[in-house]
Amino acid sequence: MSGLRFERVSFEQRTPGRGTWDITERVQELVSESAVRSGQCTVFVHHTSASLVICENADPEVRRDLERIMARLVPDGDPVFRHTAEGADDMPAHVRTILTQSSLTIPIAGGRCDLGNWQGLYLWEHRHAPHRRRITLTILGVA
Repeated sequence: MSGLRFERVSFEQRTPGRGTWDITERVQELVSESAVRSGQCTVFVHHTSASLVICENADPEVRRDLERIMARLVPDGDPVFRHTAEGADDMPAHVRTILTQSSLTIPIAGGRCDLGNWQGLYLWEHRHAPHRRRITLTILGVA
């Protein structure tokens, strides 16, 4: 094995609005292009109203169910929220992000993220309007 390697790369993911957007292949591409064969990849989203999740990738109904339960837990326009400067989905988007994750750490094996058969990486947009979300990968390991 060679010495320790480190790479940092960012990409932009456009979202048409609220929902989950599959970023698995883009992340896998970037990890495969790195010199790291074994190690860890940390994926980080640079926003306070979008998050990252590892979720089942076989049935999209799973992600729609997650959206439905999140809408029940943190409804848009809830009168308890005082921070409404950017609309009824503004504060709920922040709460949704805090309840989920802004970063994920995934093992790398064989030059790829070592995900399970039914796992995918998703950017979860919590706002209704389209956005451009910046995602950074920090890849650390050995060649």
